[in-house]
Amino acid sequence: MASTNENVGINRTYKDRLFRLRFGSEEYKEDMLSLYNALNGTDYSNTEDIRITTLDDVIYMKMKNDISILLDSNMVLWEQQSSINPNMPARGLMYYANLLSQYIKTERYGIYNKKLIPIPTPQYVVFYNGTEEYEARVKLRLSDAFINKDDSGDFEWTAMVYNLNTGKNDELLEKCRPLKEYMIFINKVREYSDDKGVDIKTAITKAIDYCIEENIMREFLIKHKAEVFSVCITEFDEKIYEAELKQEVREEEREKNILTTISILRGLGLDDSTIAQQISEKFELTPLEIDRYFDKVLKGLDKSN
Repeated sequence: MASTNENVGINRTYKDRLFRLRFGSEEYKEDMLSLYNALNGTDYSNTEDIRITTLDDVIYMKMKNDISILLDSNMVLWEQQSSINPNMPARGLMYYANLLSQYIKTERYGIYNKKLIPIPTPQYVVFYNGTEEYEARVKLRLSDAFINKDDSGDFEWTAMVYNLNTGKNDELLEKCRPLKEYMIFINKVREYSDDKGVDIKTAITKAIDYCIEENIMREFLIKHKAEVFSVCITEFDEKIYEAELKQEVREEEREKNILTTISILRGLGLDDSTIAQQISEKFELTPLEIDRYFDKVLKGLDKSN
């Protein structure tokens, strides 16, 4: 069995993600073409027709989209998201504006000329593969964010979101084998990381080994094993951090509610034993936790006096 080197150094500033590594390079233009054809019902076969236009964050002041290409006068933007984000239309518009500026400069068009400049037709797609429940396909609209509502449709930009999780867009995954294999790998990492006692490094290692043995992204994983390991560690570390942060917020809100309840009940003249019984039932607290909250209320009163 192949084994991933766990001593691979992890570059914490390396922000590329597996999706971009898998579909965003010259090396894997055939997979780009497969994904484009699956989305659009086309049958392009010449990879030389693709021009990769992905933004460079060095040139564009830290603005870096996942993948963008030019194909048959279409400017295609693909983004991968593991969390639900209603602001994707605004982000996509910003990406497209920079890509269009780059295109006009490259083609040496004069923006102030009287002749109409031909510009590529935009296509903006977001691939969602997070664990929160989400519809199969959602069209997000920039106009939904307008402070002053405008239903005219005169100013609009949309993001078409495809949910890649099982049972949502299986037909799309069947049409694009590389995308299907990408999701098999993601699901394997999740499956192994759900096992008790298995850390994320071990889960990623097991997922890589499994996919290589089952001929899933085999060539890609063998060739880019260290990179895959690194970007996955970064991605999943971020998700764990976000989950912990949300948990901390929930705990802070719960504590605030408990302390507020105690203060209100005291203000109503209830004795401490009655208050203790009520908050114990409402918040499912142990006697030790109740004592701790009463201490915090008393300390707060002392400070106010």
